[in-house]
Amino acid sequence: MHRILLAEDELALGTIVKESLETRGFEVLLCGDGEEAKRKYEEAKPELLVLDVMMPKKDGFSLVKEIRKKDDRIPIIFLTSKSRTEDVVEGFGYGANDYLKKPFSMEELIVRVKALLGRKEGQSASEDVKIGIYSFNFSKQILSIDSNDVLLTHREAQLLNELYLHKNQLTERTLILNTLWGSDDFFNARSMDVFITKLRKKLAKDESIQILNVRGYGYKLVC
Repeated sequence: MHRILLAEDELALGTIVKESLETRGFEVLLCGDGEEAKRKYEEAKPELLVLDVMMPKKDGFSLVKEIRKKDDRIPIIFLTSKSRTEDVVEGFGYGANDYLKKPFSMEELIVRVKALLGRKEGQSASEDVKIGIYSFNFSKQILSIDSNDVLLTHREAQLLNELYLHKNQLTERTLILNTLWGSDDFFNARSMDVFITKLRKKLAKDESIQILNVRGYGYKLVC
């Protein structure tokens, strides 16, 4: 059973989200403020965080900034009424994997939770694939070069794996967005662009590798 930490200061909403996730087989720890969330994160070691941005005692952005100093891999979803593009970019800049605007449907949240916790079927946990001079292990979320490991976030690993599965071919934006984010709306598209930029930086030591943006259609991993 996957353990999720949910931080939401609106008790009614938090209870609804908690109960909905529990009916789908998740264990959910509900917190009412950022400090309680930080404490339970350290004590309970959850597998995924669902965090409101505007919380008493410690806001979601500050909490994620602290967590990412120690843990670069745990999937994090922001729940927020802040919907400006600048807010979305700021959230991803702190290390969030996904961003869900209020009001939202429970089905959409569950799809995104499953996408972040899920793994591609049929891929061995020990399987390494070559991307240029790099070795990539999707299940371990590791990109290796010259015996040095670069840890990827869960969403970075998902996105790189999706591009690798279609390497040297055009992968449609809508396909990636619907597969990994559950929707191809503007905010998810902006999120994907941010992660593409991060992957380009992590693959920059091999100049033969390119992630091409075919405007209006999608991306192509050339290697």
